[in-house]
Amino acid sequence: MNRAVKIGLAGTCTALLVLGGIGTYNIVHGLVSGSAGDGTPSAGGTFDAAALSSTPPSNAEAVRLTRAFLDSWSHQHLDGAASDTDVPDRAAQALQEYTDGLELKKLSFGHVLAAGPSAVTPGATRVNFEVTAHVAGGTWTYPSAVAVVKSADGVLAVHWNNSVLYPGLGESQSLTAGELPPDASTVKVVARDGRTDLSVFPSLGEITATIRQNARPIGGSTGTGVAVVDGGGAGVETVEVFSAGRPPVIKTTIDARLQAVAEKAVKDSRLQDKPAGTVALDWRNGHILAIAHTGEDGDIAINGIKSPGSTMKIITSAALFDQAGLTANSPAPCTDSLMANSQVFHNDPGVRANPSASIAQAFTVSCNTSFIKDGFHYLVHDQDASALHDEAVNVFGMGSWSIGGGVATTDPSIPPDVQGGDQAAQFIGQGQVTATPLFMASVAATVRNAGFEQPVILPGQHQDTAPRPISARTAGYLQSMMRGVATSGTAAPRLAGLEGVGAKTGTAEEGDHTNGWLTAYSSRIAVAALVEGGSSGVDSAGYVVRPLLAAG
Repeated sequence: MNRAVKIGLAGTCTALLVLGGIGTYNIVHGLVSGSAGDGTPSAGGTFDAAALSSTPPSNAEAVRLTRAFLDSWSHQHLDGAASDTDVPDRAAQALQEYTDGLELKKLSFGHVLAAGPSAVTPGATRVNFEVTAHVAGGTWTYPSAVAVVKSADGVLAVHWNNSVLYPGLGESQSLTAGELPPDASTVKVVARDGRTDLSVFPSLGEITATIRQNARPIGGSTGTGVAVVDGGGAGVETVEVFSAGRPPVIKTTIDARLQAVAEKAVKDSRLQDKPAGTVALDWRNGHILAIAHTGEDGDIAINGIKSPGSTMKIITSAALFDQAGLTANSPAPCTDSLMANSQVFHNDPGVRANPSASIAQAFTVSCNTSFIKDGFHYLVHDQDASALHDEAVNVFGMGSWSIGGGVATTDPSIPPDVQGGDQAAQFIGQGQVTATPLFMASVAATVRNAGFEQPVILPGQHQDTAPRPISARTAGYLQSMMRGVATSGTAAPRLAGLEGVGAKTGTAEEGDHTNGWLTAYSSRIAVAALVEGGSSGVDSAGYVVRPLLAAG
């Protein structure tokens, strides 16, 4: 057959496809795929994948076979299209799944152009084309490509994998169109304003991801489009959107404005990049308003379990009032040092001895020896030193809290069976006593609220209750004492001038360094902060707490 005849035959084939439609398909496909046009078999023979030609198909050969394959596919002659591939059975099944999954109504191809040797399939020639698919919900257009290979005896085949259907589609994946499948990554975890996405706050990244996976979203609307799904039908990727849905949301108790303040506060330059963590609560209901932290060892705001130092004197004082019947004016001599259970205890530098000090005065200057003396004398009986533990559990709600959304927090610990020097050390927040900023913020909140409200990050989350409420008498003493600390005591250098504030500082020894603590409340919020390596509570954690109190 000469060249003129071949061109005429190709034109006849095209005319048949246009005029005859599906009814003339079999004749046309035989003419196009039966030979390469020069007497060389293309797809009409049996393709032998085990014996490939060392020479890739020419561009013309590759385009010719690709057109035949696409013509078959566009007319939904899927077995015919599959026969043009190197794995017909697998290709036929995948092509049918494409049709069914997309609820395909019409399929067409354009811009079928050779692109030379394939960079992915050795010995193949790449042919690019554009797909226009009319599917459930709309029309989807995207670029795709095939790799055409040749066997040693000259038979051509489309090298099959799922990326023929859509670029990058995995072998265990398929396509679906219409209502987009649920995708957990589209759920927005938001602040209590219902709008601010918490993922914008660096400290809340892990918390947000955990809540997204565990809490039930509300609202939202499903969009339509095309998506990649896995073998179980779960959404992997949305590749085309016809109508945008509105993502469901999970609303938290976080105050976006206060969270922004907290994020900045834990990075205060005066902390010199020391790890810091802070928690702010609404003391009226236990709602967590802000959680922020720095450092490389996780979220120390809710999991930084450290000795809380003198902030524990809030609970020690409460135990002295509730269990020993003392008052804020009861004697609490402040000496330079004190021995208890063969262990010598000292005060922090700058604390002056005052043999006639009261509990309130000792609390204001944070005298260790005063609280060890009174605690050891009134609260340890016949080696039973469980009084501080009992006060923390029964009045301040110490226990295993669930703040909601699957967010893990570390429980504080005041062992009921401490022995030796730890019996005295516990009263100043040392020894085996440990806490987190979350717990210490709750301690301050309990004082200000005159009652325990378990911290939660999801509104409506179950809140544990304390076995008994703090007495009005004890709450009154503690509020007065904490106001004294903020106005004229150890916290005054940072907090003086803030109206309605009560506080307690703490400095705890840990190995070769100290950690700084401060817990406080205002007319609306309760806050606690920990700075690892802080020289003192006021000169480290104080820089974190003040802006939160001022903003709250």
